[in-house]
Amino acid sequence: MRTDAQAILFVDDEAVSRQWFSRCFGDEFEISTAASVDDALAILTERGESFAALITDYRMPEQDGMKLLCFVRREHRHLVRLLVTAYAEKDVAIAAVNQGQVMRILEKPLEDEPTREALREALSLYRHQALERALNEGRAAALRETLGFLAHELNTPLATVRGSVAAVLERHRPPEPGDAPGTVRFEGLGPQELLAALQRAERRALYCQSLVATFVQSARDAYPGAAPQTVSAASLLGSLVDEYPFEDRERHWVSTELRQDFRLPGRRDLLYLVLCTLTKNAILALRDTADPRLRIEVDCAPGPGAPRAWIRFIDNGPGIAPEVLARLTREPVTTRAATGGNGMGLMFCQRVMQAAGGAIRLQSALGQGTTVELAFERGVQPAAGAA
Repeated sequence: MRTDAQAILFVDDEAVSRQWFSRCFGDEFEISTAASVDDALAILTERGESFAALITDYRMPEQDGMKLLCFVRREHRHLVRLLVTAYAEKDVAIAAVNQGQVMRILEKPLEDEPTREALREALSLYRHQALERALNEGRAAALRETLGFLAHELNTPLATVRGSVAAVLERHRPPEPGDAPGTVRFEGLGPQELLAALQRAERRALYCQSLVATFVQSARDAYPGAAPQTVSAASLLGSLVDEYPFEDRERHWVSTELRQDFRLPGRRDLLYLVLCTLTKNAILALRDTADPRLRIEVDCAPGPGAPRAWIRFIDNGPGIAPEVLARLTREPVTTRAATGGNGMGLMFCQRVMQAAGGAIRLQSALGQGTTVELAFERGVQPAAGAA
C-alpha cells in the first residue's frame, strides 16, 4: 500500500462544478474529476492506488454518491471519503457516517477556505492511516516469519522426543506368566538404553519449553507501555550453553570466551533463536570431524563513533564451498538438504541482526572450518561494571 499518494478524485455530474473545483484547488492539490459513479469506478479500477481521497456529490442521476461511498469503503478502503450535498437532510448525514464512513460532509455551494481545509485534513488523515497500515503490515509479516522460524526450530527437537518415546514403546512387551507385579518388559532394550532414551527426550522437551518461555516473556516485554528492553550478550551465551540439548559428548566440543560483555537493544527471543540456530548448524557440521571443536567468543571494543561488539562462532568442521558461502544469507541455500535443512535459518538470522543494528559475516575454507560473526554496530552499550 502506497503512503505517498496525493491525488484527490472529485465526482459531480455538473461540468461547471467540476471545472470550478479543479481551477480553485488545483494550485495546491492534484485533482482528477469524474462525471458519474461509473466514471469514478473506472478511474479507481485503473489507478486507485494513486488517490488519497474521494469527494463526491450526493445527488447524481442513475447512481447517487452514497452508493459510490459504500463501494469505495469495501473495495478501496485506503481512500479518505467526503460527501458533498445541497440537501442537509438528517437521514443523508446519518447514512453517510454509518454506511460510507465519511470523514466530513460539505454543503453546496462549496466555499473555498473551508473546503481547502477539509482537503488538507483528508490528506493528513490519509498519510497517518497509510503509515499505520504499513507499520501493521510490517509487524504482521515479522510475526508470521518469527512464528514460522520458531516452529522450524521446535520441529527437530519435538521429532526427537517423539522418536525416542516411539522407540521405547515399540520395544514394550506384555508381562509374562510369573512376572512380579509392576514388572515392565522391553525387548532388546536394557535399563541403560531405556534411561538414555528418556533423558534424550527430556532434554529436547526442556529445550522446547525454554524457547516457548522466552517468546512468552518477550511478548510481555513488548506490551504497550513496557520499558524498552536490552539484553546482555553474556546472559544469552549462558542460556545457550545451559539449555541447548547437546547429544552425548557434544557439550564437550564447545568452549566459550567472554572477553568483554555488552548490552544491545533487541528482542531476546529472536537473538536467542539466532544463537541456537548457529550452534545447531555448527554441531551438525562437526559430527563427522575427528577432533570437533566449537569456540564461542563475546567481545566489545570502542569504535569511531560508537562501540562495536560481536559474538563469534568458530568451528574446525569441513567448511563451506565458496559458491554456497556467498549465497547463504541471501537465498534459501542449505548444506544439509539430505537431513531436512531448508536454508531459511541463516536468512532469518540475517534479518534479525539487521533489525538489531548489525549483520552476519561469514568466513570459511574447505577443510579448515567456518567462522560466523554476529557483528553489532548500532545501539551497543558496554555492560554495567565493565572497564
